[in-house]
Amino acid sequence: MNNLAQAIWVEFLKARRSKMPLFTALGFAMVPLGGGFFMLVLKDPEMARRVGLISAKAQLAMGAADWPTYLRFLTLAVGAGGIILFGLIASWVFGREYSDRTLKDLLALPTSRSAIVLSKCIVIAVWSAALTVMTCLITLGVGAALALPPVAPQVFWRSGITITVAAILTIILTTPIAFAASAWHGYLPPIGVMILAMGIGQLTNAAGWGEYFPWSVPALYAQGENLGPASIIIVILTGILGLAGTFLWWELADQTH
Repeated sequence: MNNLAQAIWVEFLKARRSKMPLFTALGFAMVPLGGGFFMLVLKDPEMARRVGLISAKAQLAMGAADWPTYLRFLTLAVGAGGIILFGLIASWVFGREYSDRTLKDLLALPTSRSAIVLSKCIVIAVWSAALTVMTCLITLGVGAALALPPVAPQVFWRSGITITVAAILTIILTTPIAFAASAWHGYLPPIGVMILAMGIGQLTNAAGWGEYFPWSVPALYAQGENLGPASIIIVILTGILGLAGTFLWWELADQTH
């Protein structure tokens, strides 16, 4: 593919020179930091109740100040909230070309449109994966600083595998958001698609059909639901359709904006 390496390098430069990596890193860092705050509260529930942070009933619902509870909090946050930040990354990477009016300049370069799209998708995947790794490292650091009771290494491995799979499923589902940013020329339409997908996901979960709606699958997997192969296949097919639609749009659409 023509000039793919150069296109990837340019996309990383665009990201590095913007504030988006900082904002998304801060957003993801709030997950382990927030979980650490809850662990701190649970370590001293009497103090927390005295200052009105939690009630006795809330303490029972939250669990104990230990690694399994903390890791479960992280896993659920990545599974349910990852689509928001990963989706924002996809919206920015594709939508900024229209909002900044740099699309015509980009298409005038001696680089194929397929290489441009693929480079953007690679940057989204690497960026999202880096945020996931960063979140896990912060979690380990916060847990160690709080001196949470030691547990068997298998607890960390299981949580790590769950977080990794949930993150991969979520990254796959960013391709329809990339298509929305391309087809509707900017940031706001894909954010609307994200909100719509999350709303429908809540409805399908309430109806008991969440395993068949792609944007519900990562959260259900993170919750430990026993999903069948059909759920994973639906996510993969959705990602393929979003990627194919994005490639076709950039190749065939009259990019006049």
